[in-house]
Amino acid sequence: MQPLQTTTQAVDTAFYVIFGISSIMLAGIAIAMVWFVWRYNRKRQPVPLSQKDHNLWLEITWTVIPTLLVMLMFWYGWEGYLSLRRIPDDAMHIKASARMWSWLFTYDNGKSADKLYVPVGQPVKIELVAEDVLHSFYVPAFRVKRDTVPGMTNWVWFTAEKPGSYDLFCAEYCGVGHSAMVTTVEALPAAEFQAWLNAAAGTAADPVARGAELAQQQGCLGCHSTDGSRRVGPTFKGLFSQSREVVRAGREVTVTADEAYLIRAIREPTAEIVEDYPPAMPPYGQLSDADLQALIAWLETLK
Repeated sequence: MQPLQTTTQAVDTAFYVIFGISSIMLAGIAIAMVWFVWRYNRKRQPVPLSQKDHNLWLEITWTVIPTLLVMLMFWYGWEGYLSLRRIPDDAMHIKASARMWSWLFTYDNGKSADKLYVPVGQPVKIELVAEDVLHSFYVPAFRVKRDTVPGMTNWVWFTAEKPGSYDLFCAEYCGVGHSAMVTTVEALPAAEFQAWLNAAAGTAADPVARGAELAQQQGCLGCHSTDGSRRVGPTFKGLFSQSREVVRAGREVTVTADEAYLIRAIREPTAEIVEDYPPAMPPYGQLSDADLQALIAWLETLK
């Protein structure tokens, strides 16, 4: 059953209630302060007009009214929080894997993408998994933010109410490539989304295309350029068969970037560190042999 309000509606309602009450209180306090400064200025009233030291009803009033306002703000905030945690039963499941420094979204039919594709009007339940360090799933447009913690599964949900492309960030500092860990939520009409979901991914019949797809999906292009420019890691341009200086077991050695070296660099990236670059790359042991061959075939084309 569809909940009464989406995450956007829940958060916005709480925000507007709290903002409205705070604005009224600010205006009321400021006006009262200015009036008291004018009314009881010592030049105008050198002698106090009243000798009263307390007023019971006034004290009750300024205790009860603020208490009710604070409780009202708490109520809307609590209801908004519960809406964020009440995941609809009919929500579509998608797994979001966070790693330095990219996102990978996997659907129940096995399809994966580096962008989060969702159908318009249908709740989606995102399973949050961190493969290395602490990350945070943050989509401002849908008012959702949730940490992804290594060894712990978190959840978040939202509904895209209209088609569009919405920014998705990592909101937890996770290393030198943190600022590049940005992708999008692509909200598509239901029929268009279903067509995308059912479309076949890259196949072994076209290993170069599959390799390029994997490089995008696995976040390789967030740290490695294809045009020769320097990023967190060395550029892919002209990498294949190139000689390079690396540090292996504390010693500088010269290696050739052949197939064996590239497989080691992907599966055991800290075994040989290219000089002048940090040991920041996580291991990609989950890649199959066929995927590795596709990546290498693609790297061969980047002359």
